[in-house]
Amino acid sequence: MTMFDSFHPGELWPDDRGTHINAHGGCLLRHGGRIYWYGEHKVAGRAGNLAQVGVHVYVSEDFYNWRDAGIAFDVRNSGDPLLRPGCVIERPKVLFCPGTGRFVMYFHFEKDDTYQDAAVGIAVADSPAGPFRFLRMTRPNPGVWPQNVPEELKEPGRIARTAELLSTLSCGSNPETPRGSVLGACLSAGQESRDMTLFLDDDGRAYHIYSSERNSTTHVAELTGDFLGYTGRYWRIFPFRWMEAPALFKHEGRYYFIGSGCTGWAPNAARSAVADSLAGPWTELGNPAADPGGELTYGAQSTWVEPLGDGTFLFMADIWRPEDAIDGRYLWLPVEFENGRPVLRAPKEWRLPAAAMPRW
Repeated sequence: MTMFDSFHPGELWPDDRGTHINAHGGCLLRHGGRIYWYGEHKVAGRAGNLAQVGVHVYVSEDFYNWRDAGIAFDVRNSGDPLLRPGCVIERPKVLFCPGTGRFVMYFHFEKDDTYQDAAVGIAVADSPAGPFRFLRMTRPNPGVWPQNVPEELKEPGRIARTAELLSTLSCGSNPETPRGSVLGACLSAGQESRDMTLFLDDDGRAYHIYSSERNSTTHVAELTGDFLGYTGRYWRIFPFRWMEAPALFKHEGRYYFIGSGCTGWAPNAARSAVADSLAGPWTELGNPAADPGGELTYGAQSTWVEPLGDGTFLFMADIWRPEDAIDGRYLWLPVEFENGRPVLRAPKEWRLPAAAMPRW
């Protein structure tokens, strides 16, 4: 087994068996003296963009070298009619719930590639490596208005007109969505949830952050104490900015957001923002990718930011290869701060500072 002591962004990254790591759109979880990397398991070709297997998990002690720990969440022979090869499982995120001692996974879930469900899947496990058990497919907060809903989005006529047009509204930037109320049209069934992440705050409260309202607006939804549902408290942020690929982290008491525009598998300029509260107001800070190539985020799209201690943060992104999904690469970079803004320098070989290395 080749041992690594540095990151090589965008290159093949072999695991302990010499196979390119297969954990896309994922996250990290540190637990029990180990680091767990969860992500979408891909297969070759365009069919690999759908969930043919499930969610893979790898284990490390140093962030550089990863052991294959198998399929943490398996869609094959699940016995659940919703959970089968060919469904959509994207951007899986896992938190450990201290109150229950269980590991909770959320992911963007669609029954098929028509992408009409805009739902979230929830699964739980007693061990960090799984197996995770599927609990349900749902949409966030049915029947509940957000804490900061503009009154015009509650207008019955506006809601009715939007409901008639909903299936025709694209999930990319368009002039029609702001004229309607996708929020109101989705109220009874629950809000749309596509690209998503989870965030655990310092006070132990967990949040589900997701692209909603035809991807036009991001929602921040507070989870219950067991992390398995919603308290009914949620907020709309970045209204009509059409953002995907959300990643949140906290630095010196402030909340930071990194995401992307909505261009499907094609890379675009990343976006960043800062706020003193998750509910906002949020101030956009521009593209954090500061070097040549940054206009397309070095070919990648954000998925997670991991705090490492000592003020060090690890930015995780994916370089998607939709024509051959299994060949997708990873862009891991340090997050630097300049004048209160997060900055991502051009990809190159780099090492974690000694102060950020795990001390188990």
